[in-house]
Amino acid sequence: MSFRRQFSSFFSVSLAAFVVDYGMLVLLRQAFGLDPVWGALAGYIAGGILSYDLNRRHTFETDRSHVEAGWRFAVVMAVGFSLTGLFMYLFADRWGIPYIVARLLTTGLVFIWNFLAHRGWTFAAPR
Repeated sequence: MSFRRQFSSFFSVSLAAFVVDYGMLVLLRQAFGLDPVWGALAGYIAGGILSYDLNRRHTFETDRSHVEAGWRFAVVMAVGFSLTGLFMYLFADRWGIPYIVARLLTTGLVFIWNFLAHRGWTFAAPR
């Protein structure tokens, strides 16, 4: 699949994961008063589960087994999880940016990391 088509598919999958991710964040923040950093991290996990399934099926043509791609996906998501926590802490807690705006900024930064890492390592052809 071409880079452009993969990026477009990854973006579409990310929109679905975005709905799950942000829905979880807003629910946990508004209904339960959870700190936005923790809500963002919970949403990131929920969106990540959906992202693996849809990206494996629709974005990346891979010969990697679920076991091999799965642990690689988990590593990439762990880095993204850490980046999400760091950026949300900086933007929302330290700099006082409203949590939804902070989450949007964080999403853009982590999206780039996730796409490049999944394309180049998680689902890349074994060498």
